[in-house]
Amino acid sequence: MGLKDDPHKAELRAAGWYTRGYLPHFDGRPLPQYIGLHLEDSVPKKVIERWERELSTSSEKERIILLQRRIDRYADQGYGNCWLKDPTIAKMIQDSLMDGEGVDYKLFAWVVMPNHTHSLLTRFEHTTLAEIMQAHKSYTAHEANEILGLSGQFWMKEYFDRFIRNADHFRSTVKYIEDNPVKAGLCKEASDWPFSSAWFKKRGLR
Repeated sequence: MGLKDDPHKAELRAAGWYTRGYLPHFDGRPLPQYIGLHLEDSVPKKVIERWERELSTSSEKERIILLQRRIDRYADQGYGNCWLKDPTIAKMIQDSLMDGEGVDYKLFAWVVMPNHTHSLLTRFEHTTLAEIMQAHKSYTAHEANEILGLSGQFWMKEYFDRFIRNADHFRSTVKYIEDNPVKAGLCKEASDWPFSSAWFKKRGLR
């Protein structure tokens, strides 16, 4: 049973849980959150629907984690048009993430991959995670479509968010994000990838 069908969804919303589709989101208070954002064509809808059926008997928590892992692994294979491999678009998206630093959130780590992005941030009190993601997706989609001469859906409607449980989880999430280009075979060292926090840290810019 998903959040949208939960008989206690009113109470869950009051506690900070909400959903726009097949994923629940938590934003009850400011805390570090892992965010996964994928291009619209990075994973075929029919594949996600099949995974949803296969994981339907799992607990909600397990389903979210497993679905996230499957989507990330699939995206790392470079499916779709991979518009973010264009350095101009990748930089624009990275700049958009960094522009929010100190304004709407504290940004700890990020990476822009060919067809998806990962980030780790803590929002500030005056805004919400949903507002941050809506603004980021809307701006970057418009700019990317202008560059590419395209129109229509650029990002997947849903994004993944998972709040960080403790210091070990925080460290492992930073490593997961920054090592993504290495695991995908795009570079040898995390700090070689120019569209990532690892690149900035290596050069003393973070």
